[in-house]
Amino acid sequence: MRLSALDISIIFIYLLAVAVIGLVMQKRAKRNIGSYMLGGNKLPWYALGVSNASGMFDISGTMWMVMLAFVYGLKSIWIPWLWPSFNQVFLMMFLASWLRRSNVTTGAEWILTRFGRGRDTSKAHSIVVVFALLSCLGFLAYGFIGLGKFVEIFIPWSVVEPFVPIQVSAEYVPHFYGLAFTFFAVFYSVLGGMASIVWADVVQFVIMTIAAVAIAIIAINELAISSLQVPAEWFTPFFGAQLNMDWTGIIDEVNEKIQTDGFSLFGIFFSMMLFKGVLASLAGPAPNYDMQKIFSSRSPQDAAKMSGFVSLVLLPTRYLMIISFAVLALLNYSELNLESTSGIDFEKILPAAIQNFAPEGILGLLLAGLLAAFVGTFAGTLNAAQAYIVNDLYLKYINPKASNKTVTNMNYLTGILVVALSVVVGFFSKDVNSLLQWIVAGLYGGYIAANVLKWYWWRFNGNGFFWGMMAGIVPALVFPYIFDGLDLYYFPLLLFISLVGSVVGTYMAPPTDMETLKKFYFSVRPWGFWEPVHKLVVAEHPDFRKNKNFALDSFNVVLGVVGQLCLTLLPIYLVLQMFTELAVVLGVLSVCGVILKRTWWDKLYSEEEKANRREKALVSN
Repeated sequence: MRLSALDISIIFIYLLAVAVIGLVMQKRAKRNIGSYMLGGNKLPWYALGVSNASGMFDISGTMWMVMLAFVYGLKSIWIPWLWPSFNQVFLMMFLASWLRRSNVTTGAEWILTRFGRGRDTSKAHSIVVVFALLSCLGFLAYGFIGLGKFVEIFIPWSVVEPFVPIQVSAEYVPHFYGLAFTFFAVFYSVLGGMASIVWADVVQFVIMTIAAVAIAIIAINELAISSLQVPAEWFTPFFGAQLNMDWTGIIDEVNEKIQTDGFSLFGIFFSMMLFKGVLASLAGPAPNYDMQKIFSSRSPQDAAKMSGFVSLVLLPTRYLMIISFAVLALLNYSELNLESTSGIDFEKILPAAIQNFAPEGILGLLLAGLLAAFVGTFAGTLNAAQAYIVNDLYLKYINPKASNKTVTNMNYLTGILVVALSVVVGFFSKDVNSLLQWIVAGLYGGYIAANVLKWYWWRFNGNGFFWGMMAGIVPALVFPYIFDGLDLYYFPLLLFISLVGSVVGTYMAPPTDMETLKKFYFSVRPWGFWEPVHKLVVAEHPDFRKNKNFALDSFNVVLGVVGQLCLTLLPIYLVLQMFTELAVVLGVLSVCGVILKRTWWDKLYSEEEKANRREKALVSN
């Protein structure tokens, strides 16, 4: 254990600061459920954007991405499309505004604005709650495991074991550490709600930015006197049908890692990621902390700006840290101890690199920042789970007239119960990568079909939504036990089953009530197949204009994804001192920025003015 007094002091100061934020925000959070779950819709868009970015800067994801950069080099920039990471661009261009115009608290509540009220809608509402809770539990367990592996490096079990009254096997040491820090995350997130989470996230992101710059300087200085021993393909983001990255004679174990990951047929893997990613992005955000941040924004305009700001602040900072630690680990691989009970554990590269290469003070900042990343992600996800249980189950079905005090107590109770269940899930999970693959390829794969149709097809109803989600979630839970190999490769089958369930379920029931559809279409103004509803809206509001921005939104999405890739590559080329490539990327990014200023940013204001007029007309009627 190499923690100095300065490092320990920095960590404790951070933990104290976050605890104070939770206590300060507790009074505001108790006002009503909107104040607790959404911060009263008074949080500025840039703070929400930094908070969302901070929530994505989690320990488990960063460990995973450092491992990817170490193994796959510049080709690793594509693999986060599994999430897909470019969904923020779709949100930025149109979907965040559509969501925010609904004026609801959770994704399940949003279902009522699309499908109205009735038996079929109740089923649709219930299946969203089930999916949201499964998703939240998966992400909580994912963060729980990553944190445990991280802490294990810095606090060896031999130091702690004499003070623990129970016997803990080596396999479950990471889980024990994860459990210990989980209790702290629960404290401030349960007390202060969304406002507490957002402002604590802002503090965390400032810490991480300082640490990322410091580590980048160390990596650049080391690379100036040493050279990387990696395959030639490591230095290029471009690829063909095969990965063609041979580590033989360099670090032979990496070849086994590539084979285990299943990424060797990179062309097919990329095509599947892109296909799934576009559909997942068109479906909108899953009902988790990302959606809750959108609902927390002040207006649809702010929701769009917040989503755009996420990529702008997250990618350069995060990849500055990721590539720096990957470089330091490659230059000093022989000094890293990556051995585990099951062989080389590449997910330990990040904590091992921090332990070996971070100087005093910077080590404390990094540990505080990454612990904060866990706490922030965990807290945001926990807040989303609480929202679904309290708002969409307790207040809807059990106690609709509950007082603010009762609601507050229910928030506390559900927070503790959700954490306990996520810990149980974490104990049964093999590692970070396997759990991540199941969440993004399996569970989210079953989510896509029904959630694409809900935006773009007027005839789609609550019954179709229920059966489409059911037909996706059940196979997603079963397929991992049937199929071997990468979860992404059975996504087309999962999508087909879910799509059949959606369409068959839709035609088994009558269309959604037309008044509900008209109100939804008038307020949200989605593009897609809405012609029958559009005609009825125009008959009542002759000045209403159809959303004809499909082509412009599509163009902006493509440009935004290119810009997002440039933001990812900038810090990588900077640290690797590939200055010609850096200049090209800067040029492309500048062009994208100038065009998007005209085609997206400037239009946000005019579109919002029109939306406000439509809202006033709807209220007057």
